Amino acid sequence: MRYKITFAVGAAVGYVLGTRAGRERYEQLRASARRLSENPAVRNVTESATQTGRQVAGRAYHTVSERVGDRMPETVSERVRSLRGRGRGTEDEWGTSNT
Repeated sequence: MRYKITFAVGAAVGYVLGTRAGRERYEQLRASARRLSENPAVRNVTESATQTGRQVAGRAYHTVSERVGDRMPETVSERVRSLRGRGRGTEDEWGTSNT
């Protein structure tokens, strides 16, 4: 429910800003966002956060696997196996691209 409310608020704010500012302001914001995303410092922080997140997720996965083990319902185990097998080569075991 929280995500639906967040989405609705974001859509409303975007609509209001878009109708008031017009196309020119939209293009300015878009160019600013592109420059920010291409900034080497921002890219380094993003890559570092991504790598840290993958490491934490990997540790959490192994910790849960060790503690839960065979007590996991078979339907959940099958679902996890099917997710891990999908997208080999372009994605890691969490379904995110390796950048």
